[in-house]
Amino acid sequence: MGKGGALSEGVVRKIVLSYTYVAIWIFLSFTVIVYNKYILDRKMYNWPYPISLTMIHMSFCSSLAYLLVRVFKAVEPVTMSWDLYLRSVVPIGLLYSLSLWLSNSAYIYLSVSFIQMLKALMPVAVYSIGVMFKKEGFRSETMANMVSISVGVAIAAFGEAKFDSWGVMLQLGAVAFEATRLVMIQILLTSKGITLNPITSLYYVAPCCLAFLFIPWVLVEFPSLKENSSFHFDYAIFASNSFCAFALNLAVFLLVGKTSALTMNVAGVVKDWLLIAFSWSVIKDTVTPVNLFGYGLAFLGVAYYNHSKLQAMKAKEAQKKVQQTDEEAGRLLEERGTENSGDSKRDVPQD
Repeated sequence: MGKGGALSEGVVRKIVLSYTYVAIWIFLSFTVIVYNKYILDRKMYNWPYPISLTMIHMSFCSSLAYLLVRVFKAVEPVTMSWDLYLRSVVPIGLLYSLSLWLSNSAYIYLSVSFIQMLKALMPVAVYSIGVMFKKEGFRSETMANMVSISVGVAIAAFGEAKFDSWGVMLQLGAVAFEATRLVMIQILLTSKGITLNPITSLYYVAPCCLAFLFIPWVLVEFPSLKENSSFHFDYAIFASNSFCAFALNLAVFLLVGKTSALTMNVAGVVKDWLLIAFSWSVIKDTVTPVNLFGYGLAFLGVAYYNHSKLQAMKAKEAQKKVQQTDEEAGRLLEERGTENSGDSKRDVPQD
């Protein structure tokens, strides 16, 4: 095959790899959500201790991250002072621990399908908090889109057959803390030129989460676990669940590193629909027509939001290319001007 054929083959390989990364991420994210629901739900495995489950995940992930960073040297650690760690990583760790605690707690009270519908509010929360902290500019068009997503989620909540107000409060709290964490990463780390991939994030943040979760665990869950002497720790269940959680972080690293964060957002919408279908068909959760109509409206809002972000990224890339072209053209003109100046000096007759 000619040069064009080789190029086409390379493009096809790149597309296949991108879809493979997306499929791996969707599968692992799907598995972790369903697995957590299975463990925490009182009608399934019946181990309703979300703080303990989150602490098991954080212990497992921080241990593996330490091995990968310090022992096997698979990932380079980020140069970070104690002052920067305390001012930047610790607040992010606090927000992350609260987000995980509340989101895992919501599985006890709400169906998987309804939780995914409520998670559609994430762009609304991120944009609102970004505007509040002046990381995003207020635009009436974007705000109208956020309102449409919110209305869609509200309709889905109105149509929920097993609505639980406490579960909804927990999930909305998880969304709020996670959105704040994402904005804080931009303010506290990215603005300082520090970027953490999922492995280094776990290396620095997971031990911090573990420390923050220990206090509510001692007060809330430890007394109950102490009384429940009939429970025997199932290493196969919790080790495999924790490994899936860690593998999901690796999948995020692959997906974002090889494609983009926007690709993960779009793939997340596909995953949500798959989870809703699974929740209805396999777990036998009730999904009403009003649920689907409301989430469909929210889905259209999220799809438009992702489309707008993609257009903004393309415009930014095009502007960057124009600037690079202008800089190169200016450099060439400057070099030619210098050469012409040198030639003129050589042409001047000497007395």
